[in-house]
Amino acid sequence: MVRRLMPDDTLPIHPLRAGWVAARRSLVPGICIQIVMLGIVLLYFGSERARPFFEQIGTWKTESGYLFSFVSVAVAGGIFPEILRVLFFQKGRVERRNWSNLLFTIPFWGIQGLAVDLLYRSQAVWFGNNAHFWTIAKKVAVDQFLYNPLFAAPFGVTIYEWKNRGYQWSSEFLHWTWYRNRILPALVTTWAVWIPIVSIVYCLPSILQIPIFTLALTFWVTLFTLMSEMLVKKSSAPSFHV
Repeated sequence: MVRRLMPDDTLPIHPLRAGWVAARRSLVPGICIQIVMLGIVLLYFGSERARPFFEQIGTWKTESGYLFSFVSVAVAGGIFPEILRVLFFQKGRVERRNWSNLLFTIPFWGIQGLAVDLLYRSQAVWFGNNAHFWTIAKKVAVDQFLYNPLFAAPFGVTIYEWKNRGYQWSSEFLHWTWYRNRILPALVTTWAVWIPIVSIVYCLPSILQIPIFTLALTFWVTLFTLMSEMLVKKSSAPSFHV
């Protein structure tokens, strides 16, 4: 008896499965970043020589306040990826789209930096600023299962889609199906990569949390930019199927 097989791409993919597929693709770079972040925390707690360096970063953050958060996250999430794109994929040539991208990404990521800073400050007030297990667990739970589903993921995915549609707003963005089909997969990927990272971030004093978050974001955006551009080039190249 011959069994007839239905091609996978003819069947609708469940949002959770889509998120899991994306999470698996991000697994290796995510683990690399997690290892780097863990190494930084161990360096902070275990090396007296490194302590002045961390204290200096904390001083910059204390003196600059929210400005530090806006600028550092805007650079990590907005400016740095565009520099990578120009250097590695445009052969050093700056194009008009790079400037238009920056006009969007700088304020977008700057606002994200302010929001994360406010979250970290608020949680320090609510739960304390120690590195006890239950304190970190509470902060991670609020961060990943309240802040992310209710604000960070919907805001980020929707605003980027708005940009990609030529800054045309759609009522589709307000429907539950939009959240289920587009935001839920992004959340699954975020949880797989960032739950360990924010757990590490919350081990540190409040004044160092935004700088270390920014560093993690820089690594993540670097890898994500390189992977995304390579996938775009690969999908635009001729393909042959056996």
